[in-house]
Amino acid sequence: LPWHILKTLALGQMLSLFICGTAVTSQYLAEHYSVNTPMLQSFINYCMLLLVYTSMLALRKGTDNLWQILKKKWWKYILLGLVDVEANYSIVKAYQYTTLTSVQLLDCFGIPVLMALSWFILRARYRLIHFIAVAVCLVGVGTMVGADIVAGRQDGSDVVIGDVLVLLGASLYAISNVSEEYIVKNLSRVEFLGMVGLFGTLISGLQLAIVEYTDIANIHWNLKIVLLFTAFALCMFGLYSFMPIVIKVTSATSVNLGILTADLYSLFFGLFLFGYKVRMGYNFLK
Repeated sequence: LPWHILKTLALGQMLSLFICGTAVTSQYLAEHYSVNTPMLQSFINYCMLLLVYTSMLALRKGTDNLWQILKKKWWKYILLGLVDVEANYSIVKAYQYTTLTSVQLLDCFGIPVLMALSWFILRARYRLIHFIAVAVCLVGVGTMVGADIVAGRQDGSDVVIGDVLVLLGASLYAISNVSEEYIVKNLSRVEFLGMVGLFGTLISGLQLAIVEYTDIANIHWNLKIVLLFTAFALCMFGLYSFMPIVIKVTSATSVNLGILTADLYSLFFGLFLFGYKVRMGYNFLK
C-alpha cells in the first residue's frame, strides 16, 4: 500500500483508541463511581483547547488572528460550539442509561447523516457501495435499538433513553464534522480548534453551572476518580487535535468509517472491565 494510505490508516486507529479511551473512562465513572457529569468532562477538554489553540490564534498577526475572526464570523462559531458541546453532552450522558458497546455501535448512525450533509454542503459524491454501507449501518442501528428495547423490558432499565441520546449525539457530531472538514480544508486547523475551544468553554461552562452543580458537589473525590477524569480529558484532547489532520488528507466521511474499529476496542474493554457477555443467534433476544 502507498505510504500515505498506511499513514492515514494508522492515524485512524489512533483516533479509534482515543474514542475508546473516552468511552471506557465515561462508562467506568458512571458504573463504578456513580459519577454522571458529562458537561464537566467536556468542559475540561474545551478548557485545554482554549489554553492551547485559542492562545495560538490570539498571538497571530494579520487578518487571521483571533480578533479579526471574531469580528467576521463570531455567530457562526457560536452555533458550531453549541452543536459540538451538545454532541459531547448527549454521548457522555448516554452512558448513564445504556452500555458501552451499545453507545459505540449506535454511534455509526452519524455516518449516513454525515454522508447526506457532505452531499448537499460539500458537494461530495458517492458510489453504490457507499450507499450499501449506509444501509448496513441503518440496519445495525435498528437491530441494536430493538435489542435494547427487549433488554430494557426485562430489567427495567432506561436503555431506550440512552439509545436516543446516542442517535442525537451522532447526528450533532455529523454536523460538527462536516463543518470541521470545510474549515480545515479552506481555512486552518488552528482556527477550528481555537474557536471551538473558546465558545465550547463558554457554552459548556454556562451549562455546567445550570445543570450539573449538584452532581459535582456530590462527587466523593479520590485519586482514581481524578485519574479517570484526567484520562478522559487527555483522550478527548488528543482526538480533537489529531482528527483535523486526518480529515485534511481524506474527508470527514472517510475518518468516521475508519474509526469504526473503536467499536471493536470498546467491546474488548467491555468484556474484561465490565463483564459483558457476547450472545449469538436467537438467544440474543431471549
